[in-house]
Amino acid sequence: MEYREVTTNREFLARLDHGADWREEIEGLARDEGIEAGWFVAMGAVQDAELWYYDQDEFEYKPARFDEPLEVAACVGNVSLLDGDVFAHTHAVLSRKSGQALAGHLDRATVFAGEVSLREFETPLEREHDDVTDLDLWL
Repeated sequence: MEYREVTTNREFLARLDHGADWREEIEGLARDEGIEAGWFVAMGAVQDAELWYYDQDEFEYKPARFDEPLEVAACVGNVSLLDGDVFAHTHAVLSRKSGQALAGHLDRATVFAGEVSLREFETPLEREHDDVTDLDLWL
């Protein structure tokens, strides 16, 4: 296990714009405020979504698309640098009107309504390729 102590700086609360992309809204907030590392939680609703599942045997993400209104029952992630740009690594639990839960890596979703809390880390974090998992992980 690799780990480091981080100090937090600022914390932001934001309302995501209706019709915008969920993950891009979080990345935009981070860019606007110069945040290169942080942790966020969010909730709300989306009009559609694309979740990714990482196939550990094939070392690739598999998409699952949902073209329907969904509640964002839980959303958590981190902000770091990937190839020199801000990247919001976002995981979400979404629910259908039946209560059925859908979960995974949230690649994209159209915001119906959303609220996010983003806490900035003082120490920048950058992702680099990990040969064992074939993923871009924190240093």
